[in-house]
Amino acid sequence: MPTAIIEGLPLHYTLSGRPGHPVLVFAHSLGVNLEMWQPQLASLSPRFQILRYDVRGHGGSGIPTGPANVEQLGRDVLGLLDHLRLERVAFCGLSMGGSIGQWLGINAPGRLQRLVLANAAAKIGSAETWNPRIALVEREGLAPVIPGTLERWFTPAFHAAHPEVIASTRSQLEATAVPGYTACCAAVRDADFRSTAASISVPTLVLTGSHDPVTPPADARWLADQIPHARYLELPAAHLSSVEAAETFNHALLNFLG
Repeated sequence: MPTAIIEGLPLHYTLSGRPGHPVLVFAHSLGVNLEMWQPQLASLSPRFQILRYDVRGHGGSGIPTGPANVEQLGRDVLGLLDHLRLERVAFCGLSMGGSIGQWLGINAPGRLQRLVLANAAAKIGSAETWNPRIALVEREGLAPVIPGTLERWFTPAFHAAHPEVIASTRSQLEATAVPGYTACCAAVRDADFRSTAASISVPTLVLTGSHDPVTPPADARWLADQIPHARYLELPAAHLSSVEAAETFNHALLNFLG
């Protein structure tokens, strides 16, 4: 897969689909990589070119030095669009990717045709929850946090019915470098759009999981209420709704993106 050098850091990406079709960018959750979006490809590829990329510190992308911030993550997207000569795109981000999407919607609305914020919140967690996680991972690696992450990301019923998906997601988490993970933990920790989300003018769809303990429906509903004319939809899933409720998720995107 190709790599673009964005602000001195390699960014790993893949662009698939028929040239000339509208471009849909996918930004993944913390700790995994662009393979998270595999369940979306078959449904959306006939209508869109699909641009998936590894957020800095993840997958095949470069690892930042020290903490990252959401502005850097957003500028990485803009740099990638410039590299590929893409003027305007639809953007779908989940969790950390949703924080990136909010930054883009506020700071670069002219580059977006439509915006999907999945399992996102104007602010995710607090320093009191993020800092101990960062310290633990710096001491012991990701192993101690992976079981709890998987528990929050998928419902018990999905764990029981799809052990192969759980195993694949675990592998992605295990492959993530500690400095990349902790750098982006800091970016999510510090991202706060509670006073600025209302300035998003791009047509927006907010998706959430009815059983999501990370960005619960109340947080997603509040976000949708702040963004003018945003649409809101709950899916029967926990935090990774694009995986657990892939068919419904894909249908919602196709209806919204038109």
